[in-house]
Amino acid sequence: MLSPKRVKFRKRFKGRTTGLAHRGSEISFGTYGLQTLEPGWITARQIEAARVALTRHIKRGGKVWIRVFPDKPITKKPAETRMGKGKGSPEMWVAVVKPGRVMFELEGVTREIAEKAMALAAAKMPVRTKFLAREEAHTNAG
Repeated sequence: MLSPKRVKFRKRFKGRTTGLAHRGSEISFGTYGLQTLEPGWITARQIEAARVALTRHIKRGGKVWIRVFPDKPITKKPAETRMGKGKGSPEMWVAVVKPGRVMFELEGVTREIAEKAMALAAAKMPVRTKFLAREEAHTNAG
C-alpha cells in the first residue's frame, strides 16, 4: 500500500475540504480518467483496491496512472477510551480529494474496456465519480 517514507510531523489537523480542485483536474497522461464529483478522503487501502481492480480488468494490456497519493495521517483512539489524554496514534493514510480531481488515468485499451475498468475502480471509492475521455483535437494542417 502507498504511504510516505517519512513526514515532518506525525499528526495533522483534520482540515476542511471546501472548494474545487484546480490542480490535477484534467487528464494529463492517459486517454481515459476517473474524476471525483464530491470531496472526501481516499484511504491507501481503497486506492490499492481500485488499482488491483483496474489492472485485473485490463489484463495488464494498458498503462495505469494513479494521480492521488495518501500523505495525510489519520489518528484513532482505542475503543472504550475516556475523553482527554491527548490525540490518538496514527492508524492509516488518506489522500484528500476535492471535486474535479482526476484520481486514475488509463491508456492503451478500448473505450468499452476502459469504461468497465473505471466502473470497477469507482465501486471501490467512497465518493461519487465520473468517467472522462480525452478529446483528441484533429487538425487538418495541410
